[in-house]
Amino acid sequence: MNRQKEKTQKIKHIMAILGPLFPDHKPLLNFRNSFELLIATLLTAQCSDKAVNLITPELFKHFPDPASMAKAPLKDLEKIIYSLGFFRAKSHNIKALSRLLIERHNSLVPETMEELVELPGVGRKTASVVLSTCFGKPAIIVDTHFSRICKRLGLSSSERPEVIERDISEIAPKENWTEISHVLNRFGRAICQSRKPACEKCPVREFCLHVKQ
Repeated sequence: MNRQKEKTQKIKHIMAILGPLFPDHKPLLNFRNSFELLIATLLTAQCSDKAVNLITPELFKHFPDPASMAKAPLKDLEKIIYSLGFFRAKSHNIKALSRLLIERHNSLVPETMEELVELPGVGRKTASVVLSTCFGKPAIIVDTHFSRICKRLGLSSSERPEVIERDISEIAPKENWTEISHVLNRFGRAICQSRKPACEKCPVREFCLHVKQ
C-alpha cells in the first residue's frame, strides 16, 4: 500500500472515531446571513470566535448590510471592533469589501472561491467557511486548530495552509471535506489543544505522532 492510500485509510479510521463525538458541522460564529458570516469570519483573524460573537451584535445592529457598512465612518467601526486586535486593518477591509460587493456583485456575497478571495481581507479559510456554510459547497477549512491536528496525526507535514488543503484533498473524498474540517477543528479545541493536549483521554491516540515522539 502506498503512502497516499495509507493516509486515506488513516483519515477514514480517524473520522469513524471522531465523527460521532463532534456531530456539529457549522461555524461557532453567530450570523444570520452570508454577509454577516463573511464579515464575522474575517474578524476572527488573530482572535477567538467567542470574542467576535461579543461584538457582532452591535456591529450588525448599526451596519447590517454592504450599503451601510461601506458608508460607515471608519472611526465608528474601529470603536466597535477595537477589542479584537488589528482593528484598524480590519475596519479598513470590511469597508472596502462592502464597497466591492456593491460595485461588482450587486451587494451579494459571491459563491465562488475565486471571487471571494479577491475581496479585501478574505483568504481561502474565510472563503471556505462561507462557501461550505452558506452555499453548501465542499471546502477544506484550514485554521490553526485544523493545521495542528493534521500535523499531529500525520495527515500533512506542512505548515502552509495551501499545502495542508492540498494534502487533505488528495486523501479524502470531496463530499467529506466540510465534515472533516469541522470535526478536526472541534477535536483540536476540545481535546488536542496547542499547549496542553489531553493525551490521556484522546480517542485517536494510536494515530498521533506527537505522542510517539
